[in-house]
Amino acid sequence: MPKKTLPTQSEPVTTMAASVFKATCLEVMDNVAASGAEIIVTKHGRPVVRVLPVQESSKSPVGFMRGTVVRHGDIVSPDHSVWETSASDPLARRSS
Repeated sequence: MPKKTLPTQSEPVTTMAASVFKATCLEVMDNVAASGAEIIVTKHGRPVVRVLPVQESSKSPVGFMRGTVVRHGDIVSPDHSVWETSASDPLARRSS
């Protein structure tokens, strides 16, 4: 298997043995979240995993409401069957 190289960063990358990472995992995660630094965990000197802080990406304003609008057919044409007048309607035309 060809050896993969890790991308270079502006900050120096810290390496840590898996046994040390296991013993101090929660503290290491807090430090990574606070500082934004990258840590590479090694087993027998070989890099195994990379611990990075999560970078939240803001949601795009385009399409953020997609799927939330409900369509109920024609909303422009009048629905005469619903607007029937009743005998007690004060605005109904009275035939005198």
